[in-house]
Amino acid sequence: MHPELEQSAGSERSRLFVYNGGFLKQRRVRRILALAGYDVRLGLPKDGDMVGVWGNSPTAYRGLNVAQKYTSPILRVEDAFLRSLHPGRDGEAPLGLLLDREGVHFDPTSPSDLENLLSKHPLDDTALLNRAREAMERIGEFHLSKYSAFDLNLAPPAPGYVLVVDQTQGDAAVTASGGDHAKFREMLVIAQEENPGARVIIKSHPETLAGHRTGYFSDQDLSDRVSLLRDPISPWSLLEGAVGVYTLSSQLGFEAILAGHKPRVFGQPFYAGLGLTQDQDTLPNRRRTLTRAQLFAAAMILYPTWYDPYRDQLCEIETVLNTLEAQTGAWRQDHKGWTASGMRLWKRKHLQKMFGRYHKLRFTSGPTRSSEKPHMVWASQDRDAEDIVRIEDGFLRSRGLGASLVPPLSLVTDDLGIYYDPTRPSRLEELISARETLRPDQEQRAERLITRLTSLGLSKYNIGSSIPSLPEGHRILVAGQVEDDASILLGTSTVRTNLDLLRTAREANPDAVLIYKPHPDVEAGLRDGKVEAHDWADVIATDVDPALLLPEVHEVWTMTSLLGFEALLRGVKVTTLGAPFYAGWGLTTDLGSVPARRGARPSLMGLVHASLIDYPRYYDPVTRQPCPVEVAVDHLAEGHSPQAGPLNRLLSKLQGAMATHAHIWR
Repeated sequence: MHPELEQSAGSERSRLFVYNGGFLKQRRVRRILALAGYDVRLGLPKDGDMVGVWGNSPTAYRGLNVAQKYTSPILRVEDAFLRSLHPGRDGEAPLGLLLDREGVHFDPTSPSDLENLLSKHPLDDTALLNRAREAMERIGEFHLSKYSAFDLNLAPPAPGYVLVVDQTQGDAAVTASGGDHAKFREMLVIAQEENPGARVIIKSHPETLAGHRTGYFSDQDLSDRVSLLRDPISPWSLLEGAVGVYTLSSQLGFEAILAGHKPRVFGQPFYAGLGLTQDQDTLPNRRRTLTRAQLFAAAMILYPTWYDPYRDQLCEIETVLNTLEAQTGAWRQDHKGWTASGMRLWKRKHLQKMFGRYHKLRFTSGPTRSSEKPHMVWASQDRDAEDIVRIEDGFLRSRGLGASLVPPLSLVTDDLGIYYDPTRPSRLEELISARETLRPDQEQRAERLITRLTSLGLSKYNIGSSIPSLPEGHRILVAGQVEDDASILLGTSTVRTNLDLLRTAREANPDAVLIYKPHPDVEAGLRDGKVEAHDWADVIATDVDPALLLPEVHEVWTMTSLLGFEALLRGVKVTTLGAPFYAGWGLTTDLGSVPARRGARPSLMGLVHASLIDYPRYYDPVTRQPCPVEVAVDHLAEGHSPQAGPLNRLLSKLQGAMATHAHIWR
């Protein structure tokens, strides 16, 4: 948040009188203003009050006239540079605002808070600049922009082109830079003259693509060298293939700087005149030379007021990036709609909530060849099908068992295989390999997540009671499993039953204290795997919360149980006799056969980042939106996760009586 606004976000508040209907209609805008210390009002200001205007909008004159008459200070409000998934004209609320007491950032004729930051702030704090570099990396990695609804499957043009950026007619940022049709055509001519023989691609504005506003370029400007790009291709993909970027005052010019370009600028946007652009006009008031990180720190960290829609509070840019990564990732999977098969009836309502935000899921008997929609299948239902996405419960699932028909907070989607099947590659394996090296911010995010999970005592199902009194000695926890579970059938070889697991653990550790924990589905009588463990184990830990048990043991022995992964989070040594997703990376003692392709050696933080941040999708039952893992953790801790309805509870009791016929209801 801008340092000059920190006071207003505290105990002191200002009444903000507005004369633009948008302030009244947009609830999110009013909420961000309220959290920042501004109470929106109608009427006329008095001493100590402020007048709010929206940038240089057509209605701004109303507020400016009132402010002049009553000598009231002005607060200029604009959307932040990372606004939302879709444009505001599509009805989407912003994730941040620019609250400027001096002027507007795009108007070079008067100072603004951003210009003051760029010209006067030291911008030399190491921690601040590190945050800026890391945030720039994340924005480019996830293809985020002011509006981020880009289809990453759309291929950009072949590289080697010059990119000319269109803007919308009459936009205040264009007008402030003296832009008009003649200026844009001059830019197009110069782009061709300075790049003889090169292709020129005109990039349409997102609001033009959405049909909201007209751009300056049209088909009349096209030629054998000049083409108009109307597809919603990521600007980051376009910038990667461009040999030059030409803009009047578009935010894409700012993003071009972040991508390593030195764009040719024909207007006077905030990022011009700082040594990072080739400027058509001289800017005598801007004499400072900045680095990319300094520019980003001022414009994206210090200047905006960011908002967290899940916790309803102001936040830092890192939290906004978490939000946008979750929401854009879900949109990019869901925006074409889905067909689905192999889904039990009780799961369908929740699947609609998680994947049907943009188009309702269509349930079919199998993939439809003629459909352009992706097809999802519950992973256990169709192992060998191709060109499908397999769905399975995530690793932070719920408060309650899936076998008890409790809906999940998280699901994983895998277009290659599925995490529990080591006989073929999976998307999770690729993600783990890619996280062999982490940036500092990724390392810190994974570390904070581990700390929060372990301090809150969270696990996959978050059920069970306190632990019994345990004997002294070297304690080994043996994790029982459902014996007909797909992870056992596909991920084990010689040791495939709970009895064999117990026997192997005892033979290898004759003097240890063996604690056997049955799987909760087996304890509940819902799945197969019951075993008489007294001959091999010293303690049978029934109805015990694994998160309470793990800190009391020295080792975990398992075939493929997720309990082994949860033990790694708590620093407990793990021995595997199968090939769970977390085995084979150098973090476990592996007595079973693991795939040779798992050659990467990630840290525990890398494994956690891939498994709990990159791989799953999380659902916020409060806002009913996709959310980051941190929000899901909050809900699990507070007990806000979905619960089984009355019908599901009845079905759960019936299936308990039919546990030996689980294939009927699973």
